[in-house]
Amino acid sequence: MNQQSARNLTMFDLFARSWQRSAAVMDLRFNADGTAVAFAGADGSLAIAPLADAESPEKRIRVSADLGQTTIRPRKAPAPPLTETAPLAKGTPPLAAGPTDRFIVASGGEELLNIDASGEIENTGIRLGRPVTALDHQAADGITAISDGTFLYLSRDLGPLNRLEPAADGGIEAIALSPDGLRIAASSADGLSLWQTTGTNHECFHLPGRAVSIRWTADSRWIACALGKGGVAFVDSASKRTGILPDFPAPVKSVCWSRPANAVIASGAFRIAAWSMETPPLIDNRSGALTTGRAGHVAIEQVAAHPLKNLVAASYSDGQIVVARIGSGDELPVRHAGGPVMALEWSADGHHLAIGTADGTAAIVTFPPQIFKS
Repeated sequence: MNQQSARNLTMFDLFARSWQRSAAVMDLRFNADGTAVAFAGADGSLAIAPLADAESPEKRIRVSADLGQTTIRPRKAPAPPLTETAPLAKGTPPLAAGPTDRFIVASGGEELLNIDASGEIENTGIRLGRPVTALDHQAADGITAISDGTFLYLSRDLGPLNRLEPAADGGIEAIALSPDGLRIAASSADGLSLWQTTGTNHECFHLPGRAVSIRWTADSRWIACALGKGGVAFVDSASKRTGILPDFPAPVKSVCWSRPANAVIASGAFRIAAWSMETPPLIDNRSGALTTGRAGHVAIEQVAAHPLKNLVAASYSDGQIVVARIGSGDELPVRHAGGPVMALEWSADGHHLAIGTADGTAAIVTFPPQIFKS
């Protein structure tokens, strides 16, 4: 590689392992023990990549003895191929991180499979007999939640299913177990329903749209819902307060919580939309607003908060990906363009950012410690 081409390499070129899949990558999950990430394709297949990397960016960094200048050399060889499964479903298979190194997948939409980091498949013995529309797993208590769109079912330690009282209007498309394992939230046409995992009764919060994404805070108190064209909804599960922020220039597809910044972040605007939960934006979108990143000409579609630092990764509709400090205008460009990002997630240790795109790109960007010093 000549010097000119080396100078033209981007951060994505230098820090990312990237693979081209035969179908759009619609979802992804890191496993619980932090050894692998699974990419779910629109063709029903699953592809798994290890996080360990023989040519990680940290191993390729050099500091010159005379000037102290830091450089990174390009990879010498392409990343090893992904471990891929045959199609497990007709569309994107519902996917969750399971126990230890395993992933839980709804095969054929009707039964649950365990797939370990090596791609080994094991039947869990749980078969719903109807297509599974949503799936989640809470590792600490061994709770798995699935839905067929009408009913919610819970299993503990992959044991027998327990059916919960249905929501009034059914139509469940997204579910999320609280981090403490005590409650489960589910979207429906009429809003958001909330169940106790130890009982059958539920309560409903009426929202101006169906939640396409549901996220809990780490303390299991607040819920944020991306409502598409309806904006963002906030539910305080303790006080039962709700708030709606409807005025977004583009549909809100993604929301996330930053524990280090005590903030909520949403897509759907022409810059990263973030608010401090010291003064929650339950009514006014100016309350607690944190100016984050730079204003652009295309809308942000996906956001993912760093688990340990007050940083957020965001992707724009033109495929650009940046990392910004929450409450600051600083941005670090990670990828300048590409297919629209469908899934974006940090590893639990914050070293890796996984990306899945509509044009079939599956990627892991590994950031050396020097990049985020504080």
